[in-house]
Amino acid sequence: MNTVEAKRVLETALICAPQPVTVRELRGLFDDALGADTLKHILLELQQDWAQSGVELVQVASGWRFQSRPEMREYLDRLHPEKPPRYTRAALETLAIVAYRQPVTRGDIEDVRGVTVNSLIIKQLEDRGWVEVIGHRETVGRPALFATTRQFLDDLGLQSLDQLPVLDDPVVQASMFDTLGLAEGEGAAAAEAAESALDGEPATDAQAEVKGGAVPDDADASTTIQADGAPGSQTTATGNKDE
Repeated sequence: MNTVEAKRVLETALICAPQPVTVRELRGLFDDALGADTLKHILLELQQDWAQSGVELVQVASGWRFQSRPEMREYLDRLHPEKPPRYTRAALETLAIVAYRQPVTRGDIEDVRGVTVNSLIIKQLEDRGWVEVIGHRETVGRPALFATTRQFLDDLGLQSLDQLPVLDDPVVQASMFDTLGLAEGEGAAAAEAAESALDGEPATDAQAEVKGGAVPDDADASTTIQADGAPGSQTTATGNKDE
């Protein structure tokens, strides 16, 4: 099979695939007649072929896929005017802490945020497929260790955690988190939370000590984010409590 025909097969398979496809899986299209290096070279050529299109071929953590370019989002949102997901400030802070400090325990997250972590926040992130338990810390109680998932990287359009942006540029951070399909303004909030996470300081004004201990998450009602924006997630956090 020549390169032109192989490229045509790959293009068709990737366009029709419902999720990213690995190079190993793509080799199966040719009964392993083409090596991994050859396939990668053809994929890069295919990537260049689509360079001027509104759709791009990218490599993410789970493999290769076609996706719309970021600048097309404004128009695609008009085609599917769904209500965007809503995440509380506490949920965004928790996600940012896990992303930049993983693996972390619930206690680690509480140390950074300065408040107790509502178990519903962790469950929300797990249900969304962004956070998972990868083990347990060998200490008293053997607390669960949380880390981000391949789905999290795929939703960000990244291949690995090494590609997470440094926290020097708020614009880049906000843009990255916006790709998760958060409501308008939540990307910037998540970026601010990430910066606070690495600084080791609580990210909200409501995280002050009170009689009896730290402020619980359900008291942090003033930080709930309720803005309209882009669709893309099936998980929604509403109300005045962190969920």
